[in-house]
Amino acid sequence: MPTPTISIHADQFGPEQSARSVLCLEAGHDRFRFIALDEQGQGQWLEDYAFPSLLTDRLPTDLLADIFREHPLLTASPWQEVRVSINTPSFTLVPQPLYRKEYAGSYLALMRGSQLPAHEFAQAYAHEAEGFLSVFSLSHDLADFFSEAYPLQPMTFVHQIGALLEATAVLAQQTAGEPTVYLYFEDEFVTVICRNGSTLRYCNRFGCRNAQDLTYYVLYTLTELQINPETVVVMLYGEITPFAERYTELSRFLAHLRFGTFPTGVTLGGDFSDLPDHRYLSLYGLCLMGD
Repeated sequence: MPTPTISIHADQFGPEQSARSVLCLEAGHDRFRFIALDEQGQGQWLEDYAFPSLLTDRLPTDLLADIFREHPLLTASPWQEVRVSINTPSFTLVPQPLYRKEYAGSYLALMRGSQLPAHEFAQAYAHEAEGFLSVFSLSHDLADFFSEAYPLQPMTFVHQIGALLEATAVLAQQTAGEPTVYLYFEDEFVTVICRNGSTLRYCNRFGCRNAQDLTYYVLYTLTELQINPETVVVMLYGEITPFAERYTELSRFLAHLRFGTFPTGVTLGGDFSDLPDHRYLSLYGLCLMGD
C-alpha cells in the first residue's frame, strides 16, 4: 500500500462516523489527497499521497486501488456526501446564460484545439453565486472508480481549479475591494486567479519548468490586466516555500508577495496546528462547496 507523505487524524474520529461526515477527495496524475469533515464540518482526517515518477506510467485508478484497498477510512460507507476534485489539463469557464449541456464537449474541444479522446467525457460544475460553470474533462475509468467505491451515495465532481475558485471567492471577502492575485503552485504548473473584490477577473493555468518562466507569465498577466506589480497583493498557495527559487525570483518584482491565509469557513481539529495555512487551498475549496 502506498504511504502518505502527510497523515493527520484525530483520535476521536473514525470510520464509524462516516454516515454523518463529508469526504473530500482530490485526484490527479501524480497526486492523491483527501480530507474528511465531521458532522460539525470540522476537518478531522487528512492524507496526502505523491506518486513517484516511476509509478506514474500506471493508470491512476490502479494507484488509487492500492490506496483504497485496506484503508480504514476510504473503505467506510456510507458517507453523508462525497466531493471529488479532478486535476486534468482540459478546463474552461462558460457564463451561465451561454451554457448548453449538449455542447459541453464542444467547449472543451474549442479550448483544446481537438476533440476529447474516447476515454474522456465533459463534466460541468455550476458556480451558482458567480454566474458561470466550470467545464472539464473526466475519464470514464476515474468516474467509474469513485462511483463503484461509493455506490448510491451523494457525489459531486468538480475540477481542481473549480475548487480553487470556491476557496478564493471566500478569501476575497476577507480583503478590501482592491484587486488580489492568488497563485496556486504544483510541481510544474501554477494557477493564476485574480479577483477584484468578489468579482472574478482572470483564471488560467500555466506550465512553467523554471522560476524565470513563472515570473514572465505572472508579470505578463498583470500587464494584460493593467495591474501594477508594485501595488498589487499577491497571495501564494500550494507547493511553495520561502526557500524556493520561484519565491525568490517573484519577490524581485512583486512588492506585496505574501503566503496565503486560511479561508474562513474551514475549521480543522487541533491535530492540524502544524500544517501551513497556504498548503491545501484546493482541498479547502472542496470543504467550502457545501456552504
